[in-house]
Amino acid sequence: MGIIVNYRVLVSDPLAEEGLTILRDQVEVDVKTGLPEDQLIAIIDQYDALLVRSGTQVTAKVIEAGTRLKFIGRAGVGVDNIDTDAATRQGIIVANAPEGNTLAATEHTVAMMMALARNIPQANASVKRREWKRSKFTGIEVNEKVLGVVGFGRIGKEVAKRATAMNMRIVAYDPFISKEKAAEIGVEIMTMAELFTVADFITVHTPLMKETTHIINDASIATMKDGVRIINCARGGIIDEEALYRGLVSGKIGGAALDVYEHEPPTDSPLTELDQVIMTPHLGASTVEAQVNVAISVAKQCLSVLSGGSAKSAVNAPMIPADQQEYVEPFAVLAEKMGRLLMQLVEGRLEAIDVIYGGEFVERNSNTRFITRMALKGILDRLLHLPVNIVNAEFVAHERGIVVSQTVTQESHGFKNLITIKVRTDKGEETISGSVFSKARSRIVAIGGYTMDLDPTGFVVISKHLDKPGVIGRASTILGRCEVNIAGMQVGRIRPGEEAIMVLNVDSEVSDEAMDEIRSMPGIFTAKFARI
Repeated sequence: MGIIVNYRVLVSDPLAEEGLTILRDQVEVDVKTGLPEDQLIAIIDQYDALLVRSGTQVTAKVIEAGTRLKFIGRAGVGVDNIDTDAATRQGIIVANAPEGNTLAATEHTVAMMMALARNIPQANASVKRREWKRSKFTGIEVNEKVLGVVGFGRIGKEVAKRATAMNMRIVAYDPFISKEKAAEIGVEIMTMAELFTVADFITVHTPLMKETTHIINDASIATMKDGVRIINCARGGIIDEEALYRGLVSGKIGGAALDVYEHEPPTDSPLTELDQVIMTPHLGASTVEAQVNVAISVAKQCLSVLSGGSAKSAVNAPMIPADQQEYVEPFAVLAEKMGRLLMQLVEGRLEAIDVIYGGEFVERNSNTRFITRMALKGILDRLLHLPVNIVNAEFVAHERGIVVSQTVTQESHGFKNLITIKVRTDKGEETISGSVFSKARSRIVAIGGYTMDLDPTGFVVISKHLDKPGVIGRASTILGRCEVNIAGMQVGRIRPGEEAIMVLNVDSEVSDEAMDEIRSMPGIFTAKFARI
């Protein structure tokens, strides 16, 4: 690659010198760390690329001010500190370095597990106090113990490999890994509830979102083995730290090893007072090798983009190919929303996804592959640790053993065009269909065989219930009592007096308590709250 002239790159967080050297051979580089937002906004219009770690908050205001920006690189995995939607709107490619610190995080997790099993930090501190209390620090062997891995992505798999070498039995929970795929490497897939009851050690490796916040809590801890040991080197907030404290004090939990916290640094946490807790200051990715690897990765991707190429780990992409944008965009947006809604309705582990195109798709020969990838994005990116986009959606599905297919047919059931997404899990099947009527109007027209005319935006409550008087009214009363306003309602049935569906558009989120009350009503089979 030759010199890329007239391009400037701003590095606003510390970056390993190996990455800076790669950049300086090709472009002008300025390293200015610790900039507050206003100072960053004042200078960002001078640069074509911005490279960060976790310290810099790349907000929408920063991105809007970056009128020359073509690339934003994150030297690490998480992109929580980057407004990727704002970057996408401005056509700026955002990329991370997801593989660079995998082994560092893996090894830290295993080190924490071994330190927890053998009380190494506590014993070290005791000896340095001139003590010799061998019996106080008697540990346990990990040999033949059960390791429960919650989240079986890159890091979870690598941890499992190393634990297997130590003759541990590995059980794992991940909604996107098939039992067959896991069995190939000697891992048993089970539900999270099952995992909690059998594991001697539990390590979590999931992203932090509503569905994974406080998955280890008072209720789940009560189901665990006495003396269980818990490790979190993933994200603070996955564990309810108050519940963890109570479990440790009571003796239910034998020990915990934490690298991440709900509030960092955890200076006010009572966990710091407990001898059976090992705590490190967010060191999961802090190895010399990891910092070099992520710096080199993001530097090379930056130069590739500036020279007209692509970023191999892009976490966003232009929404639609330019030559098909006007026609394809409404379908792509609808497909993503349909996938997102569908995944909030199904139960079980994903096994197969089929996207079916009917009607004018046959005649237009449009970019169905692009639309399928957007459907996969909606389906997959809610629960995975890495961002899912049109670049990696098919690869992510394949990596997890999910069979993806697409079908084009002339049958459109009376609509000019029709997209149907069908998913199969280990607990059954579900379908959703949608149609685009104009650039400004698209609708979900069927869920599970029940027809409707649903605007795919906002919040919805969807229930399947016995078709008899009073069911809908009682559900509406519960929402009203909880000050949830109903903006619209769809009902559908196949035969009178049998199973029917109700879809309520609501103006705000519905609490878990309200949904539990709706589910407990006579005649309600299932009820779900979803965000489209």
